[in-house]
Amino acid sequence: MGLFPDEGKSLPPPRIANRNSVWLAGVGWFSAMLHNAMNHRPPLKSGVHRQVLLATIGWFIGYHITKYENYTFAKLDRDMNEYIRHHPEEFAEKEKKTFAEIVEPFHAVR
Repeated sequence: MGLFPDEGKSLPPPRIANRNSVWLAGVGWFSAMLHNAMNHRPPLKSGVHRQVLLATIGWFIGYHITKYENYTFAKLDRDMNEYIRHHPEEFAEKEKKTFAEIVEPFHAVR
């Protein structure tokens, strides 16, 4: 079953560069640089393999968090639309007004 049910697999996949994956990749890269700095090593030059590894792990986790987030929002939208379909009396259409009916007439004061 994994992180979410099989019905979530019918959703389209999220973009590769989404906000969660980019943010967590940056956090992973920054944590590797912070670890280098705390150990008195040159932050950018040493441990490049760890920087790449932690950025990749952050990217992977962010991608799957976005996938789960999309599934959760789709499930909530489905439930909300089902409720609206079963209770149409609570969601009656309001009468349409033109913009001129809403706005008061303008009279210039001089």
